[in-house]
Amino acid sequence: MMGKTVIVTGANSGIGKATTALILKQRGRVIMACRDTERAEVAAREILSATGAHGRQLAVKPLDLASLTSVHAFCEDIIKEEPRIDVLINNAGIYQCPYSKTEDGFEMQFGVNHLGHFLLTTLLLDLLKRSAPSRVVVVSSKLYKHAHINFEDLNSEHDYDKAFAYSRSKLANLLFTSELARRLQGTGVTANSLTPGIVRTNLGRHIHIPGLAKPLFSLVSQGLFKSPEEGARTSVYLACSPDVEGVQGKCFADCHPQVLLPKATDTDVAGKLWDISEVMVGITTIFWMSCKNNSSVATLHNSGGAMQKEFK
Repeated sequence: MMGKTVIVTGANSGIGKATTALILKQRGRVIMACRDTERAEVAAREILSATGAHGRQLAVKPLDLASLTSVHAFCEDIIKEEPRIDVLINNAGIYQCPYSKTEDGFEMQFGVNHLGHFLLTTLLLDLLKRSAPSRVVVVSSKLYKHAHINFEDLNSEHDYDKAFAYSRSKLANLLFTSELARRLQGTGVTANSLTPGIVRTNLGRHIHIPGLAKPLFSLVSQGLFKSPEEGARTSVYLACSPDVEGVQGKCFADCHPQVLLPKATDTDVAGKLWDISEVMVGITTIFWMSCKNNSSVATLHNSGGAMQKEFK
């Protein structure tokens, strides 16, 4: 990875932090894209101390995936300051949080886990193409199996189940990767996903465990759950291994390709989700603003995350 630059979202803890450390050991350079820059700076010092890497191998930049404004600002800085990006690892995630909304009015888990990364990746695509051969790596979860995409209630306005909402966001990650890979054919940019398994991280901080059961849970997790380093191995494998050079649109677990359920690779659903995601994050506005000579002008309205398109 010497001479290569990698962006890792959610790099200040858990799998993201371990991924960053492993890439530094491969002599790569990592941009830690994190919401809390103070925690990220602390994590960066810990990573540098543990790996013995040089400070110039590591940079911290603010990125709040719950804010489309923050995603735009992050991408503008990257495009302005970085001559190339070799790998984008969409790692950050929120797990089974109580119902809440992002800054832009989207259900939090769908907004952060899918829409924030969707916008981030889309805005960086031109730079990734100029940097080809380059890679996009998307961290999903086997819990995708327990969800489906309900296009009538993407924002969970009518019904909210925190476990289902997480699973749905992870299914959206897989559908996004599938459609992205299809669109990237022939560009020199590959897109693949992974399921890391059950890993000992703070991702489950919103899960309530009775006080008396915590010691037992901790003991069980030490024996059965993966360490963050073990959970990060497939991310690093997809980021740098020559074994997956040119591999497109696959999902991996423990560094081996997996067979997904048909709903995770449905091209019709993936295409529809992509189109709706573009509208939700406002990318469609850019398209219509560039068509000033067209008699049809689209105006996008955002009301509580529900995007409506009107033609005049």
